[in-house]
Amino acid sequence: MITVAILGCGNRGGDVYARHLAAQGARVTQLVDPRPARLSEVAARHGVPPEACFHDLDTFFALGRVADAVVIATPDDTHVAPCMRALELGYDVLLEKPVCLAEDELDVLLAAEAASRGRVTVCHVLRATAFFQTVRAVLDSGRLGRLVGLQHAENVAYWHYAHSYVRGNWAQSPPAAPFVLAKSGHDLDLLRWFAAAPPLRVSSAGGLHHFRPEEAPPGATDRCVTCPVVACPYDARRIYGSRAPDQWPVTVLTAGGLSLAEALASGPYGRCVYRAGNNVPDHQAVTVTFEGGVTAQLTVSAFTHNNTRTLKLLGTHGELRGQMERGEIEIDDFRTGQVEGLRVDVGGNHGGGDEALVAAWLAFLRGEADVPTPLAESLDSHRMAFAAERARLRGTVEVL
Repeated sequence: MITVAILGCGNRGGDVYARHLAAQGARVTQLVDPRPARLSEVAARHGVPPEACFHDLDTFFALGRVADAVVIATPDDTHVAPCMRALELGYDVLLEKPVCLAEDELDVLLAAEAASRGRVTVCHVLRATAFFQTVRAVLDSGRLGRLVGLQHAENVAYWHYAHSYVRGNWAQSPPAAPFVLAKSGHDLDLLRWFAAAPPLRVSSAGGLHHFRPEEAPPGATDRCVTCPVVACPYDARRIYGSRAPDQWPVTVLTAGGLSLAEALASGPYGRCVYRAGNNVPDHQAVTVTFEGGVTAQLTVSAFTHNNTRTLKLLGTHGELRGQMERGEIEIDDFRTGQVEGLRVDVGGNHGGGDEALVAAWLAFLRGEADVPTPLAESLDSHRMAFAAERARLRGTVEVL
């Protein structure tokens, strides 16, 4: 049985990866998290004894190599150091994105992997979804002819943006990753995958348009539980109170034993979105030119109803249109004039990508398959994101 240590027991580490690993036959054997209540909560789910639960990474790594692999799902600014230490011990690593917050650390990680017997798999879960696997299969079939352009939109959804990028852990960059990396690293990775070539040039524009103090409605207070404003779309009582208490995003608020009422009254997720102090863009557009000539446009926006991805693949002999949330793919064949519609099952987190990535990683750990995606290729998404943020701030075209 494959044994795995979970470093960081937040939503991704404790609720997602640990759960899928256990469900697919692996055993969670060690846990690391600085929060005692959260550590106990996740340990109870997986039968991890107290002596295998640690409040700091140093104590865990001092044990040497005590599992087959590790999941690193610590906060964004603490991914590099534990990954380096894990590689030094020969661990295979499932590394949550973004892998780092400084561009020069990308090559450091590549060198560390090259010097280790361990391999790093970045958690680019969208590649593993049935939806995007189907898109890739259509592209590989040649039905679209030669790929020329990609048009991709990440529709964040107004409430999701408020949760993660105004009230949540990714509201300020630094210390969090730039918005386009934190939110759209998956999408940039998809563009790289479809283009099947490294990126050459990147430009970008965007900014923080709405979630600012001057946009607050008259009479708004600093917390939703005391606010008299009626019909605010960002009212935390409405956003969280209308969702299942045992599922994300409510579980983020109640992790560690808090009630929803307590979290809204005193925690960060009950703050007014106009006074929360975030500084990341709420709308951004990115253009990438890839080696070989494929060009791609990515738009990522808070101002959408659906939380989904939409895309077009533009080929010399056909066009593919897709809507991930509904599992809808439409292929227009220019040669025959026929239009074909496909429906794909998109159940599960990230359209089933979380579960599928864990399955692919376990197959690698068992020696049944190669690493899901080579680290060097995964890191191209980060290079594009760092370049996009420089281009956005400077008004430049960045050459990679």
